[in-house]
Amino acid sequence: MDTLWLVLGIVVMLVGILGCFLPFLPGPPLCYAALLIQQLRSDAPYTSKFLWIWAGITLAVTILDYVIPLYGTRKYGGSKYGVWGCTIGLIAGIWLGPLGIILGPFVGAFIGEMIATNDSDNALKAAWGSFVGFLFGTLLKLVVCLVMAWYLFKLLF
Repeated sequence: MDTLWLVLGIVVMLVGILGCFLPFLPGPPLCYAALLIQQLRSDAPYTSKFLWIWAGITLAVTILDYVIPLYGTRKYGGSKYGVWGCTIGLIAGIWLGPLGIILGPFVGAFIGEMIATNDSDNALKAAWGSFVGFLFGTLLKLVVCLVMAWYLFKLLF
């Protein structure tokens, strides 16, 4: 039965890592769920303190994932239109592969700001802020998920 929990945990962890890049999958919560699944093993590998710490980290990263692009857009002079454009651009970019995921938020934020202000310099600046915020949030999620994956894969050895 322990093998089933380990395999299920690995599958959930891999889906969680994909969720760092795909906006419709909650990456860090899925990776945390993979750690929780391991507690169902006959000999629970993690302490309660360890799991509470990772619950806090997961919650913080999940909240920051929404706040960081907003902060980046606002810091560079953007509006709500730029933030919405970034989100819509990310979703549309998924269908274009990795390049679409990278360029979609930038193009979306630019278009959103052009709708709001019709000032290309301001729109470009806000789009850049939204894009940097998106990349930083994605990197933060990925790092957290990879550290959780390390704790899971450490159980194999």
